[in-house]
Amino acid sequence: MKEMHELIRAFDEAVKAGRKTALATVVHVDGSSYRRPGARMLVDDTGRLTGAISGGCLEGDALRKALWVLSQQKSRLVTYDTMDDDDARFGVGLGCNGIIQVLIEPINPADPANPIELLKAFADTRQKVVLVTLFSLQDTRGEQPGTCLLWKEDASLLTKGSLAGDPGIREILLEDVRLAFAGQSSHFKNYVSAHRNLTAFIEYIPPPVSLVIIGAGNDVVPLVGMAQMLGWQTTVIDGRATHAKTERFAPGCQVRVSKPEKALEGLVIDEQTVFVLMTHNYNYDLAMLRALLGRRLAYIGSLGPKKKLDRMLGELKEQGLVVTGFERSALYGPSGLDIGAETPEEIALSILAEIKAVLAGRTGQPLRNNTETIHARAATAIQKISLGQEENPEQ
Repeated sequence: MKEMHELIRAFDEAVKAGRKTALATVVHVDGSSYRRPGARMLVDDTGRLTGAISGGCLEGDALRKALWVLSQQKSRLVTYDTMDDDDARFGVGLGCNGIIQVLIEPINPADPANPIELLKAFADTRQKVVLVTLFSLQDTRGEQPGTCLLWKEDASLLTKGSLAGDPGIREILLEDVRLAFAGQSSHFKNYVSAHRNLTAFIEYIPPPVSLVIIGAGNDVVPLVGMAQMLGWQTTVIDGRATHAKTERFAPGCQVRVSKPEKALEGLVIDEQTVFVLMTHNYNYDLAMLRALLGRRLAYIGSLGPKKKLDRMLGELKEQGLVVTGFERSALYGPSGLDIGAETPEEIALSILAEIKAVLAGRTGQPLRNNTETIHARAATAIQKISLGQEENPEQ
């Protein structure tokens, strides 16, 4: 989400300065790549780049293609095949082993449903959304509908033009969008009709991680700073007005002074909200743990030794509070991965890495120990749908 805000800011600046812009989006990957589908980069007619679609190896060539798109005002799908040992002849030399499809679209500021306006429609909300980008793998230089549909959690729908130029595609696409939203996962579909052959990147986008830190001590400062670098939303809550001061933390951090019994009032808590208890005040942390249990959170971290968390759970049990197996599995104390952290900065790194692993459903083990690919190949499989005929799954 941080990168998305940077794209929007760069676009607004370009429009104000009278510069033309194009949006490059990784719409599909077959095999390995540095960035996955959904990575975006904004290019303006002066050559300024915002965002990234690779580790730096594609950007130079993509810039040249984007300048062509701006001059022609026509979208273009670009294929980078790094499975070819001779890929260095293209000047990219990726060192990966995959086929990367990048869609480059000119942005018309006058179009209220241009790709950047669709991003703006949800960037500042905590709504889950599905964003659809349509492209043609069969005719890369032909018409590319591009980023054309946004489905929001409140069931509102924003579309560009006629969507796909084919009513049959629109109807089944909307059904697939609903399925992506219900399953909270992105997928790819290839719609084939008598008139069109289009592939859809149906992209599920959750709200950013919301990290709520209970405590405003000095060790919270690096945790907030690092979380902000990741694009996470941060909130700091403490009962001490001497510690809970906005100026002590990174810009954008919400800082609140509150007693534990009122700490959650007015706070939006959803599936992407996580908590870390680190007040160094046992009774405050105990009261907050009591308030958090039962909210179906994915992660509640407790700074300090395991004995502290066990003691808190023991007291809550004595008070008649029953902790379910799910709730116990969401408790992480001591909080953080075992990386030998000692300093506040290292502890912050350890905690953030653990939260990321938990939300991603990963173990946090070294990548070299993986027996499978980092990203599941099935996640980018394209299902072919012949409209009006029987569906056939196709890789």
